[in-house]
Amino acid sequence: MFHINFKAKYSGFSMRQLFLDLKEAIAGSEQDFTKIPMSKAILLLSVPMVLEMIMESVFALVDIFFVSRLGAEAVATVGITEALMTIIYAIGIGLSVGTTALVSRRIGEKRPEAAAVAAVQAIITGMVVSLVFTVIGIFFSKDLLRLMGASEGTIETGYMYPAIMLGGNMVIMLLFIINAVFRSSGDAAISMRVLWFANILNIILDPLLIFGIGPFPELGVKGAAVATNIGRGMAVLYQLYLLGKGNYRVKVRANQIVIRVKEMLQLVKLSLGAIGQYLIATSSWIILVSVVTSLGEEVVAGYTIAIRILLFALLPAWGLANAAATLVGQNLGAKQPDRAERSAWVVGIANMIFLGLVSIIFIAIPDAFIGFFINEVDDPIVMSSGITVLRVVSFGFFVYALGQVMVNAINGAGDTATPIWINFIAFWVLEIPLAFLFTKVMGLHIHGVCYAILIADTAMTLIALAVFRRGKWKLTVV
Repeated sequence: MFHINFKAKYSGFSMRQLFLDLKEAIAGSEQDFTKIPMSKAILLLSVPMVLEMIMESVFALVDIFFVSRLGAEAVATVGITEALMTIIYAIGIGLSVGTTALVSRRIGEKRPEAAAVAAVQAIITGMVVSLVFTVIGIFFSKDLLRLMGASEGTIETGYMYPAIMLGGNMVIMLLFIINAVFRSSGDAAISMRVLWFANILNIILDPLLIFGIGPFPELGVKGAAVATNIGRGMAVLYQLYLLGKGNYRVKVRANQIVIRVKEMLQLVKLSLGAIGQYLIATSSWIILVSVVTSLGEEVVAGYTIAIRILLFALLPAWGLANAAATLVGQNLGAKQPDRAERSAWVVGIANMIFLGLVSIIFIAIPDAFIGFFINEVDDPIVMSSGITVLRVVSFGFFVYALGQVMVNAINGAGDTATPIWINFIAFWVLEIPLAFLFTKVMGLHIHGVCYAILIADTAMTLIALAVFRRGKWKLTVV
C-alpha cells in the first residue's frame, strides 16, 4: 500500500506551510501538479473542488428548505422533477467527464492550445444537446409528471416547475462543462468561485420569488425554478467571461470558436462512455423514485428531503473524486503512470475517512437533519420516511467513498467505457430488481428501496476496485 506523508509534511512548524497552501488553494494556484509533492498537489486541487461541490449541494438544500414550507405536494413536485433532471445531469456530467479526460491530458502534455480547442467543442456540443430537452420540458411537463405517477393535484399546481427547470437546462449543461475545463486544467479555484456566485444569487432570489416578498411576485414552487435558473445563468455568463479573458491555463481565442470535427468526434467518443454510465445510474434513480411514488406522496416527500441531505454530504466527496480524475489525467499526460495510480489511492483513503465520519453522524441523529425541513407533528409519515432513508443509506457511505474515487480515476484516464458495465451490473442487474423484490414482493416498504441502494453501491465499489487494481486504464490513449 502507498505511503501517505500528509501528516509528516504538515506537522510542527510546517503548520504555517499548511495554512499557506490552503490560502493558495482557495486563491488559485499556478503550480504544475505533475511535479510538486503529491500531498500538496492533492491539497491544492481538492480543497477548491470540495468547496465547489458543497456549493452545488447548497442549491438542492436551499430549494427544498423553502419549498417544504409550501407542503408535501410541492416537495413531491421537486422530488419527481429532480428524478427527471437526472437525465440532464447525466449528459452534462458525461460531457464534463470527457472534457476532463481531454483537457487534463493536454495540460499534462503541456499543450494548452489543444486544451482550449477541446473546451470549445465541449461547449458547442452541450448547447446543441440541451435544445432537445428544452423543447421537451416546455411542451410536455404535465405528461412527464403524469408518467412519473404524480397525482392530478400535484400536476396542476406544480407543472411549471419541471417546465422551467427542463426548459432552462442549457445553463446546467454549460455550468458542468465549463467548470470541468477550469477544474481539469488545474484552475479549480475558478470553478469554486463560479458556484459561490451562483448560490449567492439563488439564496437571495429563492424566498423572494417563492413567497412574493416586497415587489417580487409570489410564484410558489415555480419561483424556486426561476431563482435557480437565474443563478446558474449568471454563473455561466461569468464562466464565459473568464474563458475569454485569458488569464488562466485555458485561454479561448476568437479563432478557436469554430466546429472542428476531429476534436469533437474525439470528445463525443469519450463522453458517450461517460454519458452511458451516468444514464444507467440515473435511469435506475428514476425507476427508484417511481417505486417510492407508489408508496404515497408523504413517503416521496420524506425520501426527497433525505436524498437532498445525503447529496449535501456526497457532493464534497465527489469533489475529492474529481481531484483524483484531474491528477490521473495530468500525470498520464506527463508520462507518470505510477504517480497517477498513487494519487487515486491517497484520495480514495481520504474520501473514506470523510464519508465514514459523515455516516456516523447521519446514523446517530437522522431526526435532527430531517426535522430541520419538516415538522414531525404536522407530517409524521414524511418525518419517519426521511429518517429511515437517511439512516439506512448512510451505512454504505464508507465503502461507496472508495468506489466513487476508483471510477472517477478510471474516467480521468480516458477509459470511459469500462465504468458502463460496472454501473450496469450495480444499478440495472442488482438495484432495480432488488428494489421491486424488497418493496413489492417482500413488503419492506421504504426500507426495501434503501437496502437495494446499499447492495448496489457495495457491488459497484468492489467491481471498480478490482478493475482499478488490474491497471489496464494506464494504457488508455486519449
